[in-house]
Amino acid sequence: MNEEITRVLTMVQEGKIDADKGSELIQVLKEKEETGNEQKSTKYLDKTLKIRVVSAENDNVTVNLPIKLVKVVLLAGHSIAASVPQAEKYVKDIDIGLIIEAIENELDGQIVDIRSANGDTVSVIID
Repeated sequence: MNEEITRVLTMVQEGKIDADKGSELIQVLKEKEETGNEQKSTKYLDKTLKIRVVSAENDNVTVNLPIKLVKVVLLAGHSIAASVPQAEKYVKDIDIGLIIEAIENELDGQIVDIRSANGDTVSVIID
């Protein structure tokens, strides 16, 4: 966008358009960029956070959550799971702060991959 604004300023400087028209064009360019950024964020919010727990004891968990919902319930859900004795061992090593940071930075793909010595795995994926 900076390149386009520079072109508009050059056109004003060269007298090809007046300052009012240049200002109008720059405003349109800025609005276009803001709309593009909003669409990107909206598209990201349509993604899904996938949590997969596979245990050696066959206690498997699959959770799919819309990103829109994740930030609202992530901390509460983790604390609830941590208080359930059967689930505590699977969630104690998950860094919730890392997941929230990944969401805020609009990361994609696998963001958590935990493998225990006894064969248990925990994966968190944004897809």
